[in-house]
Amino acid sequence: MDITCVLMAGGKGERFWPKSRTNLPKQFLNISGNKSMIQQSIERLEKLIDITRVFVVTNGLYAELIKAQIPHLPHDNIIIEPIGRNTAPCIGLASIVIEEKFPDSTMVVLPSDHIIENEEGFIKILKTGIEVAQDNKSLVTLGIKPSYPETGYGYIESTQEKLYINDLEVFKVNKFVEKPDLEAAEKYLEAGNFYWNSGIFIWRTEVIRSYFKIFMPEVHDVLETMKNGFKFLNRNEIIESEFIKMPDQSIDYGIMEKVDDIFVIPCVFGWDDVGSWTALERINDLDEHGNVIRGNILNLDTKRCIIESNGKLIATLGIEDLIVVDTEDVTLICAKDKAQEVKTLLKELRMQKLEQYL
Repeated sequence: MDITCVLMAGGKGERFWPKSRTNLPKQFLNISGNKSMIQQSIERLEKLIDITRVFVVTNGLYAELIKAQIPHLPHDNIIIEPIGRNTAPCIGLASIVIEEKFPDSTMVVLPSDHIIENEEGFIKILKTGIEVAQDNKSLVTLGIKPSYPETGYGYIESTQEKLYINDLEVFKVNKFVEKPDLEAAEKYLEAGNFYWNSGIFIWRTEVIRSYFKIFMPEVHDVLETMKNGFKFLNRNEIIESEFIKMPDQSIDYGIMEKVDDIFVIPCVFGWDDVGSWTALERINDLDEHGNVIRGNILNLDTKRCIIESNGKLIATLGIEDLIVVDTEDVTLICAKDKAQEVKTLLKELRMQKLEQYL
């Protein structure tokens, strides 16, 4: 059976502003190492399958960026959404494009902007998930074992029912849980059977298509129209005209929360979704005062700060728990406990018609 992979690469990474911008979002930035996050994602997947079986879903703004950063990716494997419609339409669109080329495939669906340290362990888990999806016709997801009570992630609760495959435990899913408050997150951590939702999924293409038909018929009908149109019209033209008819809906809410037959593989492979600036504390070494320092920085009596310079000297004195990020046209100064709220600044920029800073 064919294996295909889908990288979702249309996001704007707004909580990583001002470095992540509309024209160059975080998946195309070198956040960790000397390659962009999407380049690192592609390299990981090439340890599993050939590049000809990797598809990237993005929007028209980023198609040329993808061609430039991943020149060996077949151009026909770049799937362009005319408008952002969340993960369910994104995955549905990828499924019908893949059906045309690999009709009996098992899809691995992943975000393009995650960091994974233990790539060997990651590939082993993907192969195990593929095996489960192929043998059981089930949906499979990867759950990250929580190391602290995170309130910014959704969670997956497992049952005690499990399989042993390739020396790995694979649990039946009880339910998906929305982002909790701190008290609930602490209880999840203590319970031991709750996992962070990684947004990584594995299923047979025909199986996920059948669930679209059952649980999201309005999406299924548009997908069928597009798939039939592919036979007679240019692919991008039919997507342009039909895609906008689908609702803005996540795959979690639209399908995963409604399906009974789902398995989760608990994972520890050095995962981080780099969702906001505070992620830099998890993926970088800290100095003796708990700071993350990148660039031309002079810091005195500075503690637990994240400071990044674009070349200009940043001098700090007597500050604590701040994020300071300097770019060519914007300087962000933010309390660390407000890192998840950076998007509110972008909302204000739009209200003040300052789109040039987005």
